[in-house]
Amino acid sequence: GRTNEAVTMLGVGGYHIGWTTERDAEAVIEAALAGGVRFFDLAESYADGESESRYGRFLTPKYRDQVFLMTKTTGKDSKTVERHLDESLKRLNTDYLDLWQIHSIGSPEDVDARIENGVLDVFERAKASGKVRFIGFTGHRNPAAHKRMLERTMDSDLFDTCQMPVNVLDPSYHSFIEQVTPTLQQRKIGLLAM
Repeated sequence: GRTNEAVTMLGVGGYHIGWTTERDAEAVIEAALAGGVRFFDLAESYADGESESRYGRFLTPKYRDQVFLMTKTTGKDSKTVERHLDESLKRLNTDYLDLWQIHSIGSPEDVDARIENGVLDVFERAKASGKVRFIGFTGHRNPAAHKRMLERTMDSDLFDTCQMPVNVLDPSYHSFIEQVTPTLQQRKIGLLAM
């Protein structure tokens, strides 16, 4: 992609970090680092922010300069998204995110609504201000949502990354690989495979 960032092939998803014990959360983070993982994936919605808080206690104080830190917002309007960013930075105990993503787009209508409600504007301002190095979007179920986001941003270099399911069954049904990947490659948007 256009970021020229090299990240470890495997990353640690932060969802489970929020609902395990504190001790196990710290152990998972330390084991991942010892195993060479440097990419850590979160969202403000994971365990109502507790996953981010634990990364802010166990990861960033010692390892911030050595890791690539990503979080996401489920916000549907500019006010919510701005609040999520400020809260995420505070919980994660950092001044900036390496990657911030619009989380879990569900349909073309969802994409249109988020754009009309100013979400992309907040992302652009966050990047311009240095709070965020790179920006992207994610979705789990519907390639049509990804296609709409890419269509709506066709004339801009807004997105650095796109996160989506990539697995052996994908080509046989409602395929992200076939419907979304060619556009990502053409526009040099980094693909994060779930």
